[in-house]
Amino acid sequence: MRRNTILVASAVFGLLLWRQLLTISGTVELTFASGGETADAASLVAAAGFGVPVHIEIPSIAVDAAIERVALAKDGSMDVPKRPLDTAWYEPGPRPGEAGSAAIAGHVDDIHGAAAVFADLHKVEPGDTIVVRDDKGTSTSFVVRESRKYDASADATAVFTSNDGKAHLNLITCDGTWDKRAKTYSKRLVVFADKAE
Repeated sequence: MRRNTILVASAVFGLLLWRQLLTISGTVELTFASGGETADAASLVAAAGFGVPVHIEIPSIAVDAAIERVALAKDGSMDVPKRPLDTAWYEPGPRPGEAGSAAIAGHVDDIHGAAAVFADLHKVEPGDTIVVRDDKGTSTSFVVRESRKYDASADATAVFTSNDGKAHLNLITCDGTWDKRAKTYSKRLVVFADKAE
């Protein structure tokens, strides 16, 4: 994610989700990423049982990193972690462990080309474990299901949504070739994981 670029939302990547999250007047609708339903009081109470994610581990690729909280950047994309060795959880979406698809992004390299937190994310394989710890000290494990690559211009709403009532965690980083003119990578790598039973 050279130069803090990871366009996982906006017109080129997941725009439909962001339009669901905001009304035309700009006020927040409290819409769950998992299915587009507006949150009711019972859902909000249930969600309160989950802590804010603060740490992620992926033992198979030696990731042991802090999790920052982000929302949307000025251009409408999902914001990115400020530090190359941190990850970033998309706070308007579900918390890891809640029903729906929680999203965590990380850089593949820094502005000097040095390896960043998700430099080896492409090495993750189905069956690998991801552990997220929250601010309450609770750890939630996820099992990798698959990895997919998307063009930077693709609609990847599926990365942020699900309607099966289960908890998912999707990890996002850059991939492909660096486009100097556009100042972004040509691809996005997404690792899809499901909460361990």
